[in-house]
Amino acid sequence: MKQQYLEAGEIVSTHGVRGEFKVLPWADGPEFLTCFHRVFLKGREYEVESARVQKTCTLVKLRGVDTMEEAQALRRTVVKVNRDDVELEEGTYFIADLIGLRVLAEGQEIGTIQEIMTLPGNDVYVVKGEKEYMIPAVSEFLLETNLEEGFVRVKLIEGMQTNAD
Repeated sequence: MKQQYLEAGEIVSTHGVRGEFKVLPWADGPEFLTCFHRVFLKGREYEVESARVQKTCTLVKLRGVDTMEEAQALRRTVVKVNRDDVELEEGTYFIADLIGLRVLAEGQEIGTIQEIMTLPGNDVYVVKGEKEYMIPAVSEFLLETNLEEGFVRVKLIEGMQTNAD
């Protein structure tokens, strides 16, 4: 079952004295969090008054969080977004939806996606079954992603298996 609220980052520090704080994003980049009119913290919905990029973080100001002390109380809180507020480009998926999918290679199930490593060049799927594989998330190796049926079909090449027989 798909999660309705997705973890998008963590509040790491305050910024200034008017309740603004820095969010370290867990998405493709800090720009992602500037697109939302609302976020969810500790199960409560907040209206976003402003959000802008500062280096690798997003500076966020929420309605009702107006002092440095109020912002400080939110430090280390996970910022969640409603999946209905996000429009993904075709062929892109939420990491939360990919974790746990069965992985098929040449008609055989080789394991499930346990982790997705976000690296500078591309993401890498960590697949664990009888053996462990690291599969670059590029079209050459990802042949089909089917969230409804719960699988990813891949092409394996030498070197993707991480532990020897």
